[in-house]
Amino acid sequence: MVSAKHRNLILFLLFLGWAIGNFDRYFINYAVLSITEDLQLSPTSTGLILSSFFAGYALMQIPGGWLADKFGSRRVLMVSVLMWSIFTAMTGAVWSLASMVAIRFLFGIGEGGFQPSSSKLISQTFPMDKRAWAMSIMLSSGGIVSLIVPLLSAYMLTTIGWRVSFLILGGIGIVITILYWAFIKLPAHVKEEELKQQGEKQQGVFAQLLKTPLMLNLFIAYYSIYAINWGLATWLPTYLVNVRGLDLISLGWAQTIPGLAMIVGMYLAGYVIDRLPLGKEKIVGAVACVVVSILLYLMFNAPNVTVFVTYQTIVILFISFVMLLLPAVILKRLPSTVTGTSMGIANTGGQLAGFITPLAIGYIVQTFNGSYNAAFWMLIVFGIICTASLLTLNFKKGELLQANG
Repeated sequence: MVSAKHRNLILFLLFLGWAIGNFDRYFINYAVLSITEDLQLSPTSTGLILSSFFAGYALMQIPGGWLADKFGSRRVLMVSVLMWSIFTAMTGAVWSLASMVAIRFLFGIGEGGFQPSSSKLISQTFPMDKRAWAMSIMLSSGGIVSLIVPLLSAYMLTTIGWRVSFLILGGIGIVITILYWAFIKLPAHVKEEELKQQGEKQQGVFAQLLKTPLMLNLFIAYYSIYAINWGLATWLPTYLVNVRGLDLISLGWAQTIPGLAMIVGMYLAGYVIDRLPLGKEKIVGAVACVVVSILLYLMFNAPNVTVFVTYQTIVILFISFVMLLLPAVILKRLPSTVTGTSMGIANTGGQLAGFITPLAIGYIVQTFNGSYNAAFWMLIVFGIICTASLLTLNFKKGELLQANG
């Protein structure tokens, strides 16, 4: 068993990696206001930029998970961070819509291997009753980033500009890659387990996973909740500026509260999920999705920005819970030998949503002459779909895989 000190070091490094990866992703949602102006882009073109990252990210989920299972989580983590850092830096050198879309797509390819491989590393180094907690710590860095990024982005964009900002963020990622190489060391017994996963048995389990009803439900649930998450994350800055009349600095301050809610939501979710009886998680998750749908309706009908942000804050709490619940199901229900692959399959749904939803919202807004009403209704429907997919989760096949693993 990996020592507690070593586990905590690994978790801290995963926390840092997920933080800079999220900052790189969230920063574009604020930088796109300046990029759109510099490159003279339409709402549909803006949506294409926001979606191009997720096209690469979604495409890499299953290969990234398979590579982590076959060649080891440490190697895939290092390559992932290095690759996305290079293309983050290159974002600052774009000259056209086509170059921006191509670089953001490659950035998504690079980052696509991180979550499957980091999830596998957690399953390899943490006991089962601490895996949801460990995942919540790692994912909470996304909440901390969402708290910091509005104000820091506004400051960076108004001082050094978006091009230099992307160069700096890429450099930070390269430093983190070096830290991974130096400090993430797997014990001998973990390396032996990884070697055993190569060969025909692993390929057979991959095929078995694709046929598992549990994975189909998780795929749909991931797609639905991430459609809501990324729909809000990518377009709310533009919505609050163009529709609610906020400037960049006011926008930054307004979005710190939901960012804080994400941090609190992740920590609370990790605590609660590790204590839920097996089988009850789908009921609790379904209730959370119903609450999200109701609050989204109240949110877009809010009479002012204060009420809007209040509803947004509560929505983020429940979204955070569901976003942690889904990978926790994989970590607790499936063997560690297939964690990377199964996480890649499920998370492909989430990242396809990240690709399609911003693009769809851009098209909807342009079609309805700047109105976001239809876009909000689309997100509400996804909340209902997520509820249904969680209520119909079938754990029997997962238990069979656990026994075989």
